[in-house]
Order: sequence, then structure tokens, then C-alpha cells
Amino acid sequence: MTAEMAAYVWLCLENGMSLFVCGEAACGKSATLNALMGFINARDKIYTAEDTPEVRPPHPVWQRLLTRDTGPVDARVTMFDLLKAALRSRPNYIVVGEIRGAEGNVAFQAMQTGHPTMATFHASSVDKLIQRFTSDPINVPLPFMPNLNVVLIQMAVYVHGRMLRRVLAVDEIEGYSKRADTAITRQVFAWDSVKDVFQFGGRNNSYVLESLVAPKIGMDDSRDVYKILDKRTWIIEELIRREMFDYHQIRDLLFDYQRRRDAALPFELPKEFRGLAA
Repeated sequence: MTAEMAAYVWLCLENGMSLFVCGEAACGKSATLNALMGFINARDKIYTAEDTPEVRPPHPVWQRLLTRDTGPVDARVTMFDLLKAALRSRPNYIVVGEIRGAEGNVAFQAMQTGHPTMATFHASSVDKLIQRFTSDPINVPLPFMPNLNVVLIQMAVYVHGRMLRRVLAVDEIEGYSKRADTAITRQVFAWDSVKDVFQFGGRNNSYVLESLVAPKIGMDDSRDVYKILDKRTWIIEELIRREMFDYHQIRDLLFDYQRRRDAALPFELPKEFRGLAA
């Protein structure tokens, strides 16, 4: 993904949006999920629910919950059980390693009650994600789908003879149309497979940034959120230019930035970004 896409996700996760990383098998969904969790606020309490321990949030307050499918039937623990247990602990974020079945319904119940959720899921487009979630065995009612804010679609693709991983699209689920009986979606980022570049169609057109994120960070004019997006894009690009790729170094910088903002940066910002609050 581009620095601009990462900055978009940064704003979303820092402000409590729910996000699913979707794609086909072996496209790097879990790796992306792990990388993006560093954007969640450092003070947040995170609960992870998994079959196989793969998710590792870099947060100090983190509880890992694992299924148990062996032993006596009464002693077995399903993903459904884990999600119900997590809800009782009132976490700031619930992260599901992979949603496969009925536990997906509980994940949406969690979002419905105000618990932001992240997860991976097998779907090659936002339309197919909606189809799978609203069908057996998950059976999420279609009007509930807008509780999921952002869907990131990822795939392993061939580019000039090399197999690479690309984020094909980032889609927002912004509402439900009762007349058409369908979820309303909006694509904010798309990958051009011919030129191998990413297009940002969501500038001045993002429901999540303007209607959900901007009010949370106290903006009078919701369009000013794109100035914050540009600022964070520049910060990520500068980290790349300086070859600052160490995971722990970046984690510490992100967490410090949440507390001290510009004072936490090891470099000076351009004039147009100085003084922006977020």
C-alpha cells in the first residue's frame, strides 16, 4: 500500500473505526493485520481471539484468547465462546485472527455495542464479503453491515513476472438503503493493475474521514481532515526516506506521537503542516 493509504488507516484505527483485512488464501492478511495494529491508540485495551496464535499487538494491555478443540466436549472452547468472553471485559478493540463461521455474527454484535473490531476474512471484494456475512452460517442482518467501517481487499498478484502482494481496494461501508435493501459502499482507494499505481478516489469524498473521524478529533470543517491525512502521509514518507524500518522503533514513535504529537518526531515538519492539531 502507499503511504497515503497507510495514513488513511492510521486515522481510522486511532479513532476507533472497525476494519477487516480481506482476500484469498496466502495473500498476507495476517501480516497486514499485525502491521496495522500499531496505529491503534497505545492506551487501548486489546483482546485477540484466535484458533492459531498469529496476532501480536504491540500494546502493553493485551489479552490473548485461544480456542481449544480437543478433549471432552464440555471442555472445548470455540471462537464464539471467546468473543462472548471478550465482550464481558469491555476492551477498546477486539481483534479476531480469522472469521470463518457463526462467530462473525458475534463480531458484528460487538461493533453494534460500540466495540471497534479488526479481523481477517476470506473474500475477494466488498460485495462478496457482504454476501458471505449475510448468508449461512454467519447470518448478519443486512442493516447491520454499516457497523463495519472499512474493508481492505488484498491479493497476491503477478506484476512484470514477479509475484507481489497488493491492496487492490479500500472500501467504506457507509449505510443501508431500505428501498434497495442493500448496503451502500464507497471505494476510496483502488489499484491500477496496468500501471501498478494506486488511485485515491476518496479525497473530498470519504464518508469515514468526513462524517466519523473529523467529528471525533473536533474539526469544525470536516474537509480539514484531508490536511491531517496529507500531514501523516508526509510523516510516513519521511520515515521511508530515512530508512526507519525497525518495527520496535516505529511502534515507539507512533505511541509517542499519540501523546506528544509533533514534538515526538525526530525531524522537522514542512511549514504547511506545523500547527495542525492531529
